[in-house]
Amino acid sequence: MKVKIDRFVLAIIVVICLAYIFPQWGIPESKIPIDTISSVGISLIFFFYGLKLSPTKLKQGLKNWKLHILIQASTFLLFPLLVLLFQPFIQNEEQKIIWLAFFFLAALPSTVSSSVVMVSIAKGNIPAAIFNASISGIIGVALTPLWMGLFVQNTQTDFNFIDIYIKLIVQIILPVVFGLLLQRFFGKYAQKYTKQLTLFDKSVILLIIYKSFANSFNDNIFSTVSILDLLLLFITVLALFAMLFYLTSFLAKKMKFNIEDQITAQFCGTKKSLVHGTVFSKIIFGHMSSIGIILLPLMLYHAIQLLIISIVASKMGLKNRTA
Repeated sequence: MKVKIDRFVLAIIVVICLAYIFPQWGIPESKIPIDTISSVGISLIFFFYGLKLSPTKLKQGLKNWKLHILIQASTFLLFPLLVLLFQPFIQNEEQKIIWLAFFFLAALPSTVSSSVVMVSIAKGNIPAAIFNASISGIIGVALTPLWMGLFVQNTQTDFNFIDIYIKLIVQIILPVVFGLLLQRFFGKYAQKYTKQLTLFDKSVILLIIYKSFANSFNDNIFSTVSILDLLLLFITVLALFAMLFYLTSFLAKKMKFNIEDQITAQFCGTKKSLVHGTVFSKIIFGHMSSIGIILLPLMLYHAIQLLIISIVASKMGLKNRTA
């Protein structure tokens, strides 16, 4: 079995390098309207997301309610509560920003496309994966800002629930609703051009990542982050992923799920969306200078979940095929 390095992960590394070399293109004073481009791009991402949502499949998915509860509880309760346990150990402002970055990661919804693909490879419950991956993003629009509102208000950014939810409604909810309304007319085209739309999604995300890191590099936010710090971040992210992965497996077995549902619970309940994370960071943290650090754990987690789950999914798929 060959393990391929994800091209999107490589693209993220390239974009961060570009932000380091040419930060002037992404700062607020730049003549390039990256903010406007990325805002329009975000709305289009969720419009196409609405086009691809199938109301019929979502209705069918409602039946397996115990599995749905476990997946959403793992995504929006277990993960944040696990990170919350470490808050009492924060001793200074620098540690607070790092902890906030991990809590932001923990409060995010699950991925959509990669969750479904990995469940398919591992021979899990695909309809349940589609339902949970789709509904997770919708729940996240409401829950992620609520979780972050408990802790962001005391940091160096202006956190206003009304402003944030107005932005979420305008940039995310309304485009999704329009997409759903037009789904029966244009949904087939969205499915037909899925690869092209995925490329568009990733391009917008890369643009947001570039701007976030350009601002951070321009303000010398990473001057205090050493190689050892990055290694510790990587180990912490890996440990969090491992804990959640085995905890969801343990709970799924205790709830007497069949093997297909166990796979779905593990894969959908532990993944975090880089798409939602970059979008939410732009809306929640605004022009906060340390936004690059806020995104670091999320990008490390994204790389880890793709690598580990792709290996696990391939092994499970082979095992279930021969069983």
